[in-house]
Amino acid sequence: MARHLVMAGRLSEDEPEQAYKHARAARRLASRVGIVREAAGIAAYQTGDWAEALAELRAARRLGAGDDSYLPVMADCERGLGRPERALDVIKSPEADRLDPMGRVELRIVESGVRRDLGQYDAAVVTLQIPELRDRRLRPWSARLFYAYADALAEAGRGEEASDWFARAAAADRDGETDAAERYAEIEGLHILDTEEGDEEETAEETEAAATEQAEGEAAEPAVEEVVPEAEDATEEAVDEAVAEEPEDAGVPEIVTATDIQFKPADPEILEPAPDEVPEAPAVFLEPKTVEPDQGVAESEPEAPGDDGEPETGA
Repeated sequence: MARHLVMAGRLSEDEPEQAYKHARAARRLASRVGIVREAAGIAAYQTGDWAEALAELRAARRLGAGDDSYLPVMADCERGLGRPERALDVIKSPEADRLDPMGRVELRIVESGVRRDLGQYDAAVVTLQIPELRDRRLRPWSARLFYAYADALAEAGRGEEASDWFARAAAADRDGETDAAERYAEIEGLHILDTEEGDEEETAEETEAAATEQAEGEAAEPAVEEVVPEAEDATEEAVDEAVAEEPEDAGVPEIVTATDIQFKPADPEILEPAPDEVPEAPAVFLEPKTVEPDQGVAESEPEAPGDDGEPETGA
């Protein structure tokens, strides 16, 4: 239930229909909670469902949740239902005397609308001539009050005064909640230029011009393709002429005179012997060959005395 109430509050200004659906879902879950009925009534009012909004706000007041600040909303619902007399009863009720300055101003704006619905245009103008209208400081209700007073003057046929107050309303409406600037321009016969729209038109024109140039460039591409073969033919003819001008003995190497020779240090010459000339034996000059003793020579050496068994003779 609480989540539905939070979503109803978040979507109340931008998406009133979705906010109303969340409020109704919360009401199904907790129909005996006054704050839930109050939220459902405000959501219904923002969607223009006057009867539902009035019923929910009355139920909230019975449950002790609805306060007197919603009296202007209830009076406006009566007016929306085509019951101006009941709207005046709400406006003149004792609870209306307990409203704060914001509530009193909103109630006077609703009463001015009710007077116009009854055809009492001068009374509608007089109803809004309250001290807050002459306040030199901007208040949260200034833009709405100035606009309602200008609208009442226009309905009463006082166009010059209405133009002045529409201008004041436009100056006070910094958030653009009303169409005071358009109403002022309409009365004065002026034309409002939208600079953002002008920038979009210029951008569109530039885009269109770029697209046109691109289309023209693509249309010119075939003509270029037709010229390319002629250029290739001309290149081939030039090559043929150059070949024809070459001498017949172009393949013979050119004879270079001695004076044209540039002497450079000779590269070290590496001699590689033919396969047949390579000796199979190892090269003795690389490593000295060890001479082994001859066995025959060893055998001819004299034997040591006493080896043959003969006695040695004395001196």
